[in-house]
Amino acid sequence: MESNENLKRTPLYEEHLKLNAKMVPFSGWEMPVQYSNVIDEHMATRENAGLFDISHMGEYLFTGPKALDFLQKMVTNDIAKLEDKQACYNCLCYENGTVVDDLFIYKLKENEYFIVVNGGTIEKDFNWFLKHKIDGVNLKNISDDIAKIDIQGPKAQQVVQKLTGFDLNKIKRFFSEKIRFKGIDEEVMISRTGYTGEDGFETFFSPKYASFFWNKILEAGKEFGIKPCGLGARDTLRVEACYSLYGHELNESITPIEAGLSFVVKFNKDFIGKKILQKQKEEGTEKKLICFEMTERAVPREHYPIFYNSYEAGFVSSGTFSPLFKKGIGMGFVKPELSDTGNKISIEIRGKDYKAVVVDRPIYKYRGGK
Repeated sequence: MESNENLKRTPLYEEHLKLNAKMVPFSGWEMPVQYSNVIDEHMATRENAGLFDISHMGEYLFTGPKALDFLQKMVTNDIAKLEDKQACYNCLCYENGTVVDDLFIYKLKENEYFIVVNGGTIEKDFNWFLKHKIDGVNLKNISDDIAKIDIQGPKAQQVVQKLTGFDLNKIKRFFSEKIRFKGIDEEVMISRTGYTGEDGFETFFSPKYASFFWNKILEAGKEFGIKPCGLGARDTLRVEACYSLYGHELNESITPIEAGLSFVVKFNKDFIGKKILQKQKEEGTEKKLICFEMTERAVPREHYPIFYNSYEAGFVSSGTFSPLFKKGIGMGFVKPELSDTGNKISIEIRGKDYKAVVVDRPIYKYRGGK
């Protein structure tokens, strides 16, 4: 357990306390795990709107004439295909194809890229980039200069639209804009992205406006049933949507191919880890990520063993109770031949086997706009 004395706090720490949030250690940060309860917060996001403090995430700015060449070599996706203001999901890999981190890269304009990384890997990722730095690219870690608030859910746009004169319909999925909000004396970067399986926005701005902006969003969202949401709901939402979480579905012993992320691995360019990943793509892997639902009343958790016909066939990487489907769901790794949809498996929970079935990924399908 992390000691509370060494934990970092986001600019919204005091706001969380005012809302009686339960605070917990997470990746070196003291973060809200819930305000009311996970199920209410989860369902508010699925049905109305949820507000998330994601200021623990890291941000870098990479600029210069060789910024594109550098990123192409470093990450798995094809950054050359990005239009101005467009973003894409990526993996940053070691030479052996396993994952340093997963991250989002935004092309702000030519020779200027904004990168969003996980809160627990800010230093590790930046050092990995520095280690491979080439001439003609400037690398800047701007994490301390950025607060990040996410507004997610089917009514997210209606909430945010009340606070700006900019027509949010103009922002397509995976695109961003720098726009003005009432009461904030600088442009806010806003993108139509998220980690919940819903439509919504992620916002990036100066930490000095964090409390003001947070409260303005809560106020604007009252009529739409908005709720502040903690890490608990963020996790149940992402498991329903079958999104990977670094340290669970991705880590230093799992590759993007094993994790079912072939769609972000582009072999039309050279990048660190390409040789191993190409071999896996062509010849197959020893393990493969599955999504599953419990067919008996039980809640799977990380590290629980997965069995097939009474032999151990893999392990759970993420598991939870789904507030939407009202059953246990999860993700895990098994031998590829056991990964077919409909395959019957069991999860060992406290010494007892509970039945489950492999289902299509994602369990909850994105139904957002644009």
